Amino acid sequence: MCRPLRVAIDGRTASGKTIFADEITAELEALGRTVIRTSIDGFHRTRAERYARGRNSAEGYYYDARDLPAIRRLLLDPLGSGGDLSYRTASFDLHADIPIDAPPTQAGVRDILIVDGTFLQRPELRDAWDVIVFMDVDAAIAVDRGVSRDSKHLGGQAAAAALFRDRYAAAYEIYDRVSDPLRHAHIVIDNRDFAGASARLVRPLQ
Repeated sequence: MCRPLRVAIDGRTASGKTIFADEITAELEALGRTVIRTSIDGFHRTRAERYARGRNSAEGYYYDARDLPAIRRLLLDPLGSGGDLSYRTASFDLHADIPIDAPPTQAGVRDILIVDGTFLQRPELRDAWDVIVFMDVDAAIAVDRGVSRDSKHLGGQAAAAALFRDRYAAAYEIYDRVSDPLRHAHIVIDNRDFAGASARLVRPLQ
């Protein structure tokens, strides 16, 4: 393969995607590999678009939160077959609510791209991944983890619980119906228990 390997770390919100992606990155870098480590969160749409259906809307989170054409155009396609290896890891500053116009970076053909995020197997993105890892966590566990992690900046325990239940968990149900991500991943990590996480191969890797 004369281009970077593109790896998706998929799963529910608060399923452990970021931690796992960071750990894999550290292991690969210790072996001397160059890793392009980023998240789909660098490709949000504007606040007005994200919340047009309401702050807690599941449909808003699934359909409106992220700029999928931008992640294809700026990150995945340049690192794919026929791409020029000139990529960007973000298109939007979420906190400032403004686009980012940063210069591209040039990848090497042996680099490894690792991207974590929700809904990475949407129809618009699925064919752009070489390896898909799915973090398998029950909805209740993911909600509990997310509320514990984010309640301070989401207005308290009750507000965070409502947001995770009504927006994030409900949006995943849309994703599950549309994309069946657990079945189409290459590798599934049972991450319900951090200390006893285990992996299984679901589909053969090329």
